[in-house]
Amino acid sequence: MRALRDGAILAGLLFLAYLFLVVAPQAKTVGFDALSYYLYGIDNPYWLAHGTMGSFVYSPIAARLFQLDALLPFWQFLWLWLALLVGTVLWLGGRRYWLWILAFPPVALELYHGNVHLLIAAAIALGFRYPVAWAFVLVTKVTPGIGLLWFAVRREWRNLAIALGATAVLVAVSLAFDFRLWQQWIERDLLVSFQQPPSQPQIAIPLLLRLPAAAALVIWGARTNRKWTVPMAAAIAMPVLWIAAFSVLAALPALGRPELAERRSAIRETEALAALSVPASPRTTDQRAPEPRASGLG
Repeated sequence: MRALRDGAILAGLLFLAYLFLVVAPQAKTVGFDALSYYLYGIDNPYWLAHGTMGSFVYSPIAARLFQLDALLPFWQFLWLWLALLVGTVLWLGGRRYWLWILAFPPVALELYHGNVHLLIAAAIALGFRYPVAWAFVLVTKVTPGIGLLWFAVRREWRNLAIALGATAVLVAVSLAFDFRLWQQWIERDLLVSFQQPPSQPQIAIPLLLRLPAAAALVIWGARTNRKWTVPMAAAIAMPVLWIAAFSVLAALPALGRPELAERRSAIRETEALAALSVPASPRTTDQRAPEPRASGLG
């Protein structure tokens, strides 16, 4: 079993090396997706047709965030961006699993193209402890936010309110300043994406089929305390199911870390609500017989 594991890791690392040492010099497409975060201008970020190389597809909030990279030449931005992604891999994997994550083929593809899936993995891992991190997921890819059903099913209303409330504040502020950009995003990108998926290679399963499956997975996971279902559902619920989208599973090794565990107050609240939903058994009720009166002559 150990030989099989080590062989899989070696094969994955060889694939990573092949991408950067063989494919990259020939194809010259490293940072294919990162180019989308650099090429646009904030006055008209959705000027390229959805699905074409360099087209920006995220919300106006993300457009404002990524606009900061315009201060640098593209090659400098790309190096810093790739460094951020590699650092995210090291943080997610920790000392024990970072090599495993690097050897995971979807992660190799993610590093090559430079998308935000690894950052979404980090946001999900953080989101159990710090629900505000879910705002990043909702203002970029949107649909992986299906993972918030974890809080709803477990009745962790405080965590759900923090995640949605933080996102709502960001949207409200953005609407006040960039209402025109929101119109452009909805008309030129969001509505178009449902009718015309990108032409690049992908797993061609419609989102309308994948979303219910992702929701069912999270609901089952929340009821049975299986955190791994959240990043898995987020990957399944991506707007476009690229192979690199499964790099979100890089969050899995981080889910068991003590510093990222759910707050005890949320756990106690969930346990208390679960206990209240189960009627008390007659056998557990206090049915002590009345104590006998002390007898005596009066």
